[in-house]
Amino acid sequence: MANDKLYIHEFIDIIGHNRANYMHHMTANWSPIAQEERQQLCYGVWGVVGTTREWPSVVNLWEEDGFDGMAASFRHEFAGAGLQDPALAKWWAEAAKFRSHGEDRLLVPAPWTRTIEELCADGVRGETYAHEQLRTTPGKARELLERVAEGGEPLLSEHGWELAGAWETAMTGDSEAFLLWAIPSWEQWAEAEKAERADTKLGRWRRDFYSRLTSVHRFLMADAELSPFRTGRQPTRADRKTEWTE
Repeated sequence: MANDKLYIHEFIDIIGHNRANYMHHMTANWSPIAQEERQQLCYGVWGVVGTTREWPSVVNLWEEDGFDGMAASFRHEFAGAGLQDPALAKWWAEAAKFRSHGEDRLLVPAPWTRTIEELCADGVRGETYAHEQLRTTPGKARELLERVAEGGEPLLSEHGWELAGAWETAMTGDSEAFLLWAIPSWEQWAEAEKAERADTKLGRWRRDFYSRLTSVHRFLMADAELSPFRTGRQPTRADRKTEWTE
């Protein structure tokens, strides 16, 4: 069955040493509310490996019930006088202590991308994750995802990498795509990186693939404590470290 969900992708800048606090606030304090009020699932929350991208930062991914579900969430969020759900004023104030800026996108999954419930049921997880942000000329993002599925995924699977997600960015003229790879160990990340830079099947495929892009950035991430890829389930109120009054 094709994946008809829609995803919210967030790059979050963290204030000081608050990354762990922010990730817990998003998973244990926010996600149970979102599940009940918006039918929004936590797809994943990760800390970015700072050596490979800006730091300190976090990536969040949320799974919505398609564009119709997203429209309902927007109405719920922006109905308040301050363009903010008044019931979440305390939550927003707490989150503001931990983060300074965010950059969000809506992502449309490739039809064969698994939902978070399917990924958890399949036991997909990694010691680390490779996140790829790809940009190309307008109209080409979907073609890129098909090339990854047909050519890149079989080659990277030889190194243990599993394609956990593939999306095109909505509202950008089909010009941007994202990939998420679950990697069992840091060593398997290193082996694939070395193979890509050598005269190997993977290296040759990558060079052909990159020639179709205008930019690419691959960076590494590690699961938050309550991320579904780590726990195999959605966060609940029982996961809260302290009592939280919604």
